[in-house]
Amino acid sequence: MSKLSFSGHSPLTKTHKYSIAGVATLGAAALAFTLVPGNSQAEAETISAAPVAFDVTAGKPQIKDVHASVTNQMAAADQQVKNAAAKLKATQVAATKKAADAAAAKAKADAAAKAVKDRQVREAASRAAARKPVYANNLDGWIRESLSIMKTKGIPGSYEGLHRNILRESSGNPQAINNWDINAINGIPSKGLLQVIPPTFTAYHVPGTSWNIYDPVANITAAANYAADKYGSMDNVNSAY
Repeated sequence: MSKLSFSGHSPLTKTHKYSIAGVATLGAAALAFTLVPGNSQAEAETISAAPVAFDVTAGKPQIKDVHASVTNQMAAADQQVKNAAAKLKATQVAATKKAADAAAAKAKADAAAKAVKDRQVREAASRAAARKPVYANNLDGWIRESLSIMKTKGIPGSYEGLHRNILRESSGNPQAINNWDINAINGIPSKGLLQVIPPTFTAYHVPGTSWNIYDPVANITAAANYAADKYGSMDNVNSAY
């Protein structure tokens, strides 16, 4: 058997090898076909009609569906975030409004309470003013007003005791002054309804009355306060004191 020689020619490339393998495969397939019995034609057709093991186009619709599903899920998640943010904002707005309403209600209640209190104070002052007696500007009125003050200060004395001593000392003249007795000689004459010397008036002055020694109520009240200290009460005085 003669031996083929490829000396002087270039060796076969990978492409040439694949081509030769393809031709050989086709030849073998043709040979096999001629050996198949006649009734095998249907089987051959069935085999040739069977689906291929892998179709590169089959995955494309599935990838598209997955992409759409992911997109929908992301959109749903984004909408949930937006809904949660909107709900939180609505809650905050409601809380702020509730706090503002509560503050406004409290301010309104405080104002109403203050108005009620102010009205009560005015009414009480009005009632007090209405109850305050108005004394006549005469001896009777002066004595009665002095007795009212003496009562609040705890100074004893009666209308009769005051009236009796006033008539003896000044005949009821609030401007009366003694310019001839020992007090006058000493430069401190007795003055007013109950003929009180200035040092005594100052020492026994009753708060709430005038500091004018000639004021009838102030003069009576200071003299009654002095008599209570020295004699127990003006009622016990029946002569110069």
